[in-house]
Amino acid sequence: MDFNGTWKVYSEENLEEFLKAVDAPEMVVKMRKEVKPLMVIEQTGQDFTFTMKMPMCTKVHSFSIGKETEMTTLDGRKMKCTVSEDPSGRLIAETDKFTSVREIQGEEMVETLTAGSVTFIGRSKRV
Repeated sequence: MDFNGTWKVYSEENLEEFLKAVDAPEMVVKMRKEVKPLMVIEQTGQDFTFTMKMPMCTKVHSFSIGKETEMTTLDGRKMKCTVSEDPSGRLIAETDKFTSVREIQGEEMVETLTAGSVTFIGRSKRV
């Protein structure tokens, strides 16, 4: 799947519930409820850079498929994860708190995050 491009989030389901399930501080929950981020994805082979842009901050995460990496949450917490790619091209990231599955469905990028019994679904379109 080709994830390259600039993506604008237009739909988020269960955002607040998910953020609470992963112990995000109330400040982060409030901020994210009010802002839909812009995501810039650069993909070169197995190497990715995700840049999440919001009015109050920009976060950059770089990783390579199959290699453990450290990422920083919006509130500064560090977490380790490994991103894999399944046969259909979906990107699957696993941390100790949640699992993320990112895929292209038609003209949309869909991210499904699961923490315990809570599932968040974010939908973005290329801009």
